[in-house]
Amino acid sequence: MKVVAGFAFLLLAAGSAWGDTYTIDPNHTLPVFEVGHLGFSTQRGRFEQTAGTIHLDWEKRTGSVTWTIQADSIDMGQAKWNEHLKSPDFFNVASFPTITYRAERLQFQGDTPVSAEGELTLLGVARPVKVSILRFTCGTHPINHKELCAADIEATLKRSEFGMSKYLPGVSDAVRVLVPVEAYKD
Repeated sequence: MKVVAGFAFLLLAAGSAWGDTYTIDPNHTLPVFEVGHLGFSTQRGRFEQTAGTIHLDWEKRTGSVTWTIQADSIDMGQAKWNEHLKSPDFFNVASFPTITYRAERLQFQGDTPVSAEGELTLLGVARPVKVSILRFTCGTHPINHKELCAADIEATLKRSEFGMSKYLPGVSDAVRVLVPVEAYKD
């Protein structure tokens, strides 16, 4: 019995030495994107369904991110426009239902993560994407009293690098991505 208890203690101690895991709150993690339209305006859309985990090793100042977006949850504010963006012209959600981001490398400035280098998979194409981590903060949620970390994530990418080239250059190649992220400690 002592051996089992000792082994269980070692597993728990090792788990805490490896850092903390946070689960992304899908109600407060809604990716927004901005793209230029015909040189006249900036159009914005967002995705309504996300899931993922963030691992932070505070001692080693390292971490990782695994994040999935349901492509068919795109919302441009108009049903007809949503359907066009779900088509093979853009996100081709029938063939590519998810967009994923995986980062095994987080950069810290002191105790604060400031960027992540990872791989974005969109339309079946995986490419390196570095994201900036802004306004990172952790604390106790004032309403539900759970521990959470939050930040604003920003990146710019070229949609053509993922094979999304329809209507270039009228619909700009550069896409700015803005993501408010909230994640609760497991």
